Amino acid sequence: MSDLKHHLIILKNAHIFSPEDIGCKNMLLAGGKIIGIVDITADTTFNLPESLNVEVVDVAGKRLIPGLIDCHAHITGGGGESGFASQIDPVAVQRFTDVGVTTVVGLLGTDDTTRSTANLLARVYAYREQGLSAYCWTGGYHLPLTTLTETAKTDMVYLEPVIGIGEFAISDHRSSQPTFDEVVRLASEAHVAGLLTGKAGVVHFHLGDGDRKLELIERAITETEIPARVFHATHVNRNVPLFEDSLKLLKSGCYVDITAFPAGTADPGIEADEALLSIIKQKLPLQQITVSSDGGGCLPTFNAEGEMTHMDVGSAETLLKTLQNLLNKGQELGMVLPFFTQNVATLLRLKHKGSIVVGNDADFVILDDDHQITEVMGGGSWFVREGRPV
Repeated sequence: MSDLKHHLIILKNAHIFSPEDIGCKNMLLAGGKIIGIVDITADTTFNLPESLNVEVVDVAGKRLIPGLIDCHAHITGGGGESGFASQIDPVAVQRFTDVGVTTVVGLLGTDDTTRSTANLLARVYAYREQGLSAYCWTGGYHLPLTTLTETAKTDMVYLEPVIGIGEFAISDHRSSQPTFDEVVRLASEAHVAGLLTGKAGVVHFHLGDGDRKLELIERAITETEIPARVFHATHVNRNVPLFEDSLKLLKSGCYVDITAFPAGTADPGIEADEALLSIIKQKLPLQQITVSSDGGGCLPTFNAEGEMTHMDVGSAETLLKTLQNLLNKGQELGMVLPFFTQNVATLLRLKHKGSIVVGNDADFVILDDDHQITEVMGGGSWFVREGRPV
């Protein structure tokens, strides 16, 4: 990572997707922020004096997109589901930045016992020291929730990086088998804490393969006054019946999170790009769709007795791969980018993320004609230059 975060940078001739296509522009960056976007003219220096030692980078017409936002990553490493030796190591910051992720939200999963909110926060702060924007959910799969303060609500109120509760498991043999009343109280706690703080106030629900699928969420939306946006279901493409049911939630105002499983591991579910193509074809509300990686997490396969028969590990690279697959299948960049950027920022109330506009953080990725990354910047610091990690 470059240590010149606060110097002035001019990007010339950048084809900007904000995420919508706004054409070729020149952009001025300072203090880790976007402070100017102008049409290309003969004057490409923003009239800045040479004494300011401005760095000028000619993007040469390549596409500049917002940095990807991964709202579901096991940054402390997956807990392992076949004994202690199967625990996954913490994820290095480069595993995100090298593949265009400039903002990450960490969480705990099955192992919310040996892994804690304190571990999670420490990792968030470590990422921030290295220039990556990082936040976290509090809790984990089970009740009572793993927290650092007395409750999830006070974690959200008093701990700045904590934006909501997750990943809380339902319809899964590994869950704490929560009741309807427990789920509603949890959602209420997140919602009220969000109101108090201006944070997301969302419960990020892990969905398993259980027959009840989304029943608890559907009842909560129907039978309570809690806004639908509070219920954010992930892994919904893990099997076809669950995916089809999840799309019905969109009509109520829920956001639905597609998991970008590693290639070849989605069976019996649906690959992320195919799930997104199905949603596009059905002309469903695209602004309510997010995509996350499950990076660093365990991706186990279980038999009918609940015994693990195989395990893969998630990677943030799958976000980039999913985007590339969509583009290779003829989708327009401006239409599919929000799944990975703007939609996530809107749901999580990350006010300066997800789009290329004046005042936002200088988080972006530059792609060549083959959709490969040539540059990555996060918060005004270079992570990748000319295709190589800094």
